[in-house]
Amino acid sequence: MRPRREADRIRVRGTRGVDFYVVGPTRTCVGCRKRAPATELIRFVVAGSGVDLRLQPDPNRRLPGRGAHLHPDPACFALAERRRAFGRALRLTGVADTGLLAEHIRVAVTSPGTTDGTAAVAESRPSKVGRPR
Repeated sequence: MRPRREADRIRVRGTRGVDFYVVGPTRTCVGCRKRAPATELIRFVVAGSGVDLRLQPDPNRRLPGRGAHLHPDPACFALAERRRAFGRALRLTGVADTGLLAEHIRVAVTSPGTTDGTAAVAESRPSKVGRPR
């Protein structure tokens, strides 16, 4: 098996504006255009065909088709909508409905106990400590 090229990994702090150590895959957010580990971003794909296109979140990263990534942040979502980045990232010719993706981001950011509309950032991965096997 041939060894991985160094270009496949980001290892050095400060390389091209990236200030973290990453050994896994990195993806670019279509909203803010910043690179981040794939585990910190939400993947979404296009579902439907013709005029009935909708953006569907893919939290398990298993849905078929071309995917794009977005931070679970309403500001990144609004920026991507304003820049019309969804169509370019997914190579769409029509306009897709963003309702499912917006709802997924709203639920991911809002903590379960709040009802006053304030948002708290949720952890991307829950702790494994204390979880039954």
